[in-house]
Amino acid sequence: MSYWSDKRVVVTGGGGFLGSHVVEKLREAGCEHMFVVRSKDYDLTTEAAAERLFADLRAGVNGWPATAPGSDAPVDIVLHLAGFVGGIGSNKALPADFFYRNLMMGVHTMHQAWKAGAKKLVAAGAGCGYPEHAPLPLKEDDFWNGFPQYESAPYSLAKRMLHVQSIAYWRQHNWPAIVTIPGNIYGPYDNFDLEHAHVIPALVRKFVEATTEGGPDKVEVWGSGKPTRDYVYAGDVAEGILRAGEVYDEPALVNLSAGKETSILEVVDMLQQVTGFDGEIVWDRNRPDGQARRMFDVSKAKKEMGFECTTSLRDGLQKTADWYRENRAEARNVMAL
Repeated sequence: MSYWSDKRVVVTGGGGFLGSHVVEKLREAGCEHMFVVRSKDYDLTTEAAAERLFADLRAGVNGWPATAPGSDAPVDIVLHLAGFVGGIGSNKALPADFFYRNLMMGVHTMHQAWKAGAKKLVAAGAGCGYPEHAPLPLKEDDFWNGFPQYESAPYSLAKRMLHVQSIAYWRQHNWPAIVTIPGNIYGPYDNFDLEHAHVIPALVRKFVEATTEGGPDKVEVWGSGKPTRDYVYAGDVAEGILRAGEVYDEPALVNLSAGKETSILEVVDMLQQVTGFDGEIVWDRNRPDGQARRMFDVSKAKKEMGFECTTSLRDGLQKTADWYRENRAEARNVMAL
């Protein structure tokens, strides 16, 4: 029997990109009691909705067993994956939304999970929360040693507050909340909107469409191709989040990534190969590059959790391109809300 088979698990954002992968991994682990929180039912940016979520769980909702007043908590573990996310363009256009929505979701979800008596919470933080000029590879000890990259700072600082809140609730209530810091996640179920997506899903869409009958004979890529990122397959991150929930019973901050630095130019080369595109690549240098470099130190996850990401970038890109080609009609091609 796995750690998760008898746990009652609430997954916020379980219908989103990373959440979909986590839900898959929970099912594979035999989790029989899982409640997926969707924004259309519970707007976690409001305290009332977050409070209602746990009240509904205690009363019993959508097949979730009711819990008698004064008895055990209605949930064992909360996996907080909900977020208002987007690429460079949307972060520049909507900084107030990125700050407010993410801050409120984290504050209300963690507080109400503690209040309801959950045993712990595991949250997905933001890799862009690291200081812009922190030395590479990015180590957890440097998380607070500077200001993050300016354009994504409203989002990333809101996510940073998850760590502050986890420390506060441990000090006052001895209640554990673990914050995982993923690298640049990519994979199936992502947002593939060209204006608001992150770099890999936007490029995957462009290359798939360019290799579809009637598609364009050119692919336009934003920026210079020089920036590097630490790309990590979403299924690997999902495994890491579950592993963090199994291992930690106190507040922790832990990187979940591949620990490898790859340029956008290299990603473009790989996508050409996996999709079979043989047309022209056009670099739009009027578009922003964003932060110049990013790579994570993943030694803590290996040492304390026995965890390493195993999907190579080429294999992950192949899986993502194949999935998008097969699911273009149903894929999320609009801005995530």
